Amino acid sequence: MDAGRLIVVDDEPDLRSMIAEYLGKHGFTIRTAADGSELDAHLSREAADLLILDVNMPGEDGFAIARRIRAQSALPILMLTAADDIVDRVVGLEIGADDYLTKPFDLRELRARIRALLRRALPAGAATPAAQAAAAAIPPDPKSKIQFGNVVLDLDAHRLIAADGTEMMLTATEFDLLEAFARHPNRVLSREQLLDLAHDPDSDVFDRSIDIRIARIRRKVEQDPANPQTIKTVRGSGYMFVPTKP
Repeated sequence: MDAGRLIVVDDEPDLRSMIAEYLGKHGFTIRTAADGSELDAHLSREAADLLILDVNMPGEDGFAIARRIRAQSALPILMLTAADDIVDRVVGLEIGADDYLTKPFDLRELRARIRALLRRALPAGAATPAAQAAAAAIPPDPKSKIQFGNVVLDLDAHRLIAADGTEMMLTATEFDLLEAFARHPNRVLSREQLLDLAHDPDSDVFDRSIDIRIARIRRKVEQDPANPQTIKTVRGSGYMFVPTKP
């Protein structure tokens, strides 16, 4: 059974080969690319389920690649960053990466993070892209639609719908956080609680990754992200979702 279609983008041939060999043995379909142009060629031929992207590459670096991928796709992105470089992690999350792993890393941890991202990227009960498409074809329960300001979160379809009816780009991580808020309205949620509810307990709360992700979400759901009314900051405690009044 295919565990998922992955593309590894790194300018180090030995590292690409090591990752491809290891993940291939665990059921993943692996393609590799040395740079952004090779990645583009892969994606033009066949879609991927997840992208493993190194930050430090000559020419177009990982940040630039992630930025343009995120502008047109919710493809899960796991970034490989320099050891303990907080700046790389912050920039990657601001751009829209779903997760990061610092070099050097344990291949078992890489596999665990990939599996977690793939699980979060699929609607409940959908194990493959085909199953996902089939699930999306089933009319959703109206009760699963939650108003966030002027947009609507469809919990069943994993979609964020704008006021004009168009679908907005939503990563798996962003959906998990919105779902956590939707299921706990008018309740203050700490950063630790949000990480737990968003199935991301391994993230480091103290690097403020939640704050960065909330800022990304606010740009999508708030009329004025600088003066949020839907997802409010409760100073010293965390964040609270305030449902839109009818």
